[in-house]
Amino acid sequence: MSLEKILIVDDDKNICDVLRLYLEKEGYGVILSHDGNEAVVKFNALKPDLVLLDIMLPGMDGLQVCREIRKKSSVPIIMITAKGETIDKVIGLEIGGDDYIVKPFDAKEVIARINAITRRLGLGNAKPESREVKYDGLSVNMTRYELKVAGKIIETPPKELELLYYLASNPNRVYTRDQLLDEVWGFDYYGDSRTIDVHIKRLREKLEGVSEKWSLKTVWGVGYKFEMNDED
Repeated sequence: MSLEKILIVDDDKNICDVLRLYLEKEGYGVILSHDGNEAVVKFNALKPDLVLLDIMLPGMDGLQVCREIRKKSSVPIIMITAKGETIDKVIGLEIGGDDYIVKPFDAKEVIARINAITRRLGLGNAKPESREVKYDGLSVNMTRYELKVAGKIIETPPKELELLYYLASNPNRVYTRDQLLDEVWGFDYYGDSRTIDVHIKRLREKLEGVSEKWSLKTVWGVGYKFEMNDED
């Protein structure tokens, strides 16, 4: 699998043109949309591999577009907006965004973040190494980008899957929020530590009641860990 088509959704045509120029130079195919309703139609019809999504859009706004995409797909979504308030970042992540860039931005930063997602999800042309962790009732496979809970495949946004994989690959080790931001988000992520809390909350909703042999634990005042039950 390779990341080939990127949907850019922004009502600023100048930004779209600049991003298209840079992305096409990197070898990506580009689909443009300037309003939310059209974006959903193009997403369903053309099935892009990644979405760059502005929040402030005419018609359906970017948050609603994200919700519509998440009803049927787990493709990476990078939210783009002129707003820098933390509340906007948290809302964007809660509804399924995987990364967040605030305008004004350098197009090279966008490319770097896309390339980082490509590497982490094994979407490049090189054959990725097999990466999978398994526990009672849980399988996290980063080669196929697949989460199985109690034998059932659960649609999961990339960042949630990466966070769970990282914690589960290092059981019983406690990580601070800043450490998790560095290791999972990387590329000098500019968000705050509540990003981690949002993703942990969403993961717990998916994993609730699956097994008593492991759990996502909060270490108060420190961070989080994937805890194994020593009694078993």
